Amino acid sequence: MASSSDPDKLMTKADKLTKLSFTRWNADWKSATSLYEQAAVAYRFRKDNEKAKDAFEKASKGQEMISSPWDAAKHMESAAALAKELGRWNEVSDFYRRASELYRECGRAQPASDALAKGASALEEKSPEEAIKMYDEACTILEDDGKEQMAFDLYRAAAALYIKMEKYSDAAAFFLRLGSAADKCNAMNSQCKAYLSAIIIYLYAHDFQQAQKCYNDCSEVQAFLNSDQNRCATKLLSAYEEGDAEEIKRIGQSSAFNHLDHVVIRLARKLPTGDLQAIKKAADDGEDSLDEDDLT
Repeated sequence: MASSSDPDKLMTKADKLTKLSFTRWNADWKSATSLYEQAAVAYRFRKDNEKAKDAFEKASKGQEMISSPWDAAKHMESAAALAKELGRWNEVSDFYRRASELYRECGRAQPASDALAKGASALEEKSPEEAIKMYDEACTILEDDGKEQMAFDLYRAAAALYIKMEKYSDAAAFFLRLGSAADKCNAMNSQCKAYLSAIIIYLYAHDFQQAQKCYNDCSEVQAFLNSDQNRCATKLLSAYEEGDAEEIKRIGQSSAFNHLDHVVIRLARKLPTGDLQAIKKAADDGEDSLDEDDLT
């Protein structure tokens, strides 16, 4: 029998068991999978990550062939982790996505989401757009399974990455998505912090009108209307309407923001950004437009 200390021989024997020939009419995937697993562990122990990755990938295929998607998913995650060590970023995405699909075949939403989240985290630096897609899909899996509360950290991670990419409207949208999820879970504190975060992001991006619209929409939610976060947003928007840079700075530096995510706190500390007078003028013009509408 092939020695467990010689993973190359284990792989060769396993490959033979999966190939059909004149003397073998049926592949012996059960025996082959056990050999692939032994080889994968041995390669990983030797720190031969390339061969370990390939062995785990084949072990995953073997578990699929013997109708064990859970174990197949576990091996695919191991292959993905090794692909990350090797800097094979396309494989990182492909393997974690495949692991997620296999977990879903088992009807397991949480590990399916977790697999995508691991892939997203690994890809943030090298492939941020793909990371965002994976975070988005990871959130959707939990939302579809009625487990929104388990997705809170994923919403935050995606929003933080969008801020890093300077895609501020997308970041705000993810915080609003977090707010909606928190509403379903009756997590009022998380909901209110998410809404305030979105308003701050719009202000940082010089979009006062969108910040005002966001504030008005969120204030229709009773929990936010009666919250400390609402009072803070009200003061901040009032200071913008008055063009009072010093007041905006004072509010931005206050302890009211201390319980928000660090990426949002950093934005709040930098307020006001851009041409405050232009923002004030836009706000004034908006009010004038509203007054004209009232007269018609």
